[in-house]
Amino acid sequence: VQLVESGGGLVQPGGSLRLSCAASGFTFSRHVMSWYRQAPGKERESVAAVTSSGGSTFYADSVKGRFTISRDNAKNTVYLQMNSLKHEDTAVYYCYAAPASFPGMDYWGKGTLVTVSS
Repeated sequence: VQLVESGGGLVQPGGSLRLSCAASGFTFSRHVMSWYRQAPGKERESVAAVTSSGGSTFYADSVKGRFTISRDNAKNTVYLQMNSLKHEDTAVYYCYAAPASFPGMDYWGKGTLVTVSS
């Protein structure tokens, strides 16, 4: 099983980044996919989630209206479009997969660093 994040980097405040998470080794279309983040010295927090079909999405209040989560089940990939980035969005962003409606294992990626700085 692998979840491989990409797309992180250094961006100025107000800028945009698109994160991708490529999944393999499990039935992607039967898992809820989420993005979490962990800033230096802080606990990991949920950022956004998308249901297995892609029909519903959920966002932390801190990113609503700025971030968009989406998935492509044909490509086994989940995305996080991040716009209007702020200094406080600086964190390591992790991809997370959880079974939608059956007992099973959940999976974490290793993370990708997003740094918002001028």
